Amino acid sequence: MLLRRSLLLCLAATLWAADPAPLKPGSVTVTGSLRTRLELWDYFQGNADNSYAFSGNTFKLSFAQSLKKIDWQLELEAPFLLGLPSSAIAPAPQLQLGLGGNYYAANKNHKNAGMLFPKQGYVRFKNLFGGANQSIRLGRFEWMDGAEATPKDATLAALKRDRINQRLIGPFGWSNAGRSFDGFHYTANTRKSRLNYTVVSALPTRGAFQVDGWGNLKVGFVYGSMTGQVGQGRSAGEWRALAVYYQDWRHVLKTDNRPSAIRQRDFNNVRVGTYGGHYIHKWDTSAGAVDIMLWGVLQNGKWGRQNHAAGAYDLEAGWQPKVLPKLKPWLSGGHSHTSGDSNAGDNTHGSFFQLLPTPRPFARFPFYNMMNNDDTFGILTLRPHKSWTIRTEFHALRLANRNDLWYVGGGAFQPWTFGYIGRNTSGARSLANQYDASVDYTVNAHLAVSAFFGYAQGKAAMHAIYPKGTDGRFGYLEATYKF
Repeated sequence: MLLRRSLLLCLAATLWAADPAPLKPGSVTVTGSLRTRLELWDYFQGNADNSYAFSGNTFKLSFAQSLKKIDWQLELEAPFLLGLPSSAIAPAPQLQLGLGGNYYAANKNHKNAGMLFPKQGYVRFKNLFGGANQSIRLGRFEWMDGAEATPKDATLAALKRDRINQRLIGPFGWSNAGRSFDGFHYTANTRKSRLNYTVVSALPTRGAFQVDGWGNLKVGFVYGSMTGQVGQGRSAGEWRALAVYYQDWRHVLKTDNRPSAIRQRDFNNVRVGTYGGHYIHKWDTSAGAVDIMLWGVLQNGKWGRQNHAAGAYDLEAGWQPKVLPKLKPWLSGGHSHTSGDSNAGDNTHGSFFQLLPTPRPFARFPFYNMMNNDDTFGILTLRPHKSWTIRTEFHALRLANRNDLWYVGGGAFQPWTFGYIGRNTSGARSLANQYDASVDYTVNAHLAVSAFFGYAQGKAAMHAIYPKGTDGRFGYLEATYKF
């Protein structure tokens, strides 16, 4: 029945794709989208249901107007979930066996859930202070770190989109509800020096796994960055310097490696500063385009009653050889390291904190994230046609520090849960080898379809949590229609 419902939604989107241009009553533009996804889970075997399917769907309707000095947008979103598993949550330390358990728990244990709420609602003031390239946006909006500027070079633009944007802060758009931000967004661009300045201060909204996205949270951040373009043509690059102050003043239990009795007594605020940036560069050579990516940050602050000191880096390189020109291959790989806490008994919290990210681009089989993690990986992308993208990835995963936890999650999304969970692997570090493949096909300007399959071969850390079966599988079929 669930498969039939999802296929009917995909078929409806396909038939609807013949619809012509968007509605435009006067100078107001009306657009929208319907995304339907059938998720198939065969999670690591625990003391609950690890094998199930459910349907996640999101409908959006947007009204927007752009004038000389002002523009505005009102976007409504209606996520609806069908057939969530009611028995996919095991006792600690196993907890949720796949994202079906997350959605079920976040929506008051309902197998079917839906809601309508304002996804975006903002006013943007343009041409400020006598400059055509300055603007301020006020209200509720979507935003991601790293996307302040888009390089003109196609390779650099794709590298930013897939490997840099939303590592620290993002709209969690892959989830069925996502998140937005209530606040202000200032941006300025200088033409001669090719610099972008961005300042954002906001509170994240509810959402992500919870279909109720009406309110915001007692969590806030202030973000500032400067982004610059270097070179052009055969040798081009981009750099960014950033600083973020994040504070969480919710009265919720933090997730870390301290004993439960100590954590239960610590409801002090989380206050974390993050400082760093990225550099990307591409060279056109006789053997094909070569690219590099360097991303890194340091953190300090307070983790409740503890001091906080952590860091992370990601080093990557890619090559687009001129062999097999019809397939346009792009080979890339690298290593990502995010610090873990070495001593649960001292006064310093050393686990890297990922703030409010969209974790899925960096963990396509979402059983891990960028916290206490070492990830050595390789990626092959094939582009046989402008409408087709085929991508396969391999990740060798282990915990950065054996004394810390295996973390999963994407940040705060409701008032009463922290947003991350951790599992104690009893000192084991080796987590899993992950293999995955995806196919994305753009049918036309209205319709796109995707398929994904991931397999995780569990190692020692996984065996400590799931002794009944350490291998996991996850796949989905998705269709998105835009009008």
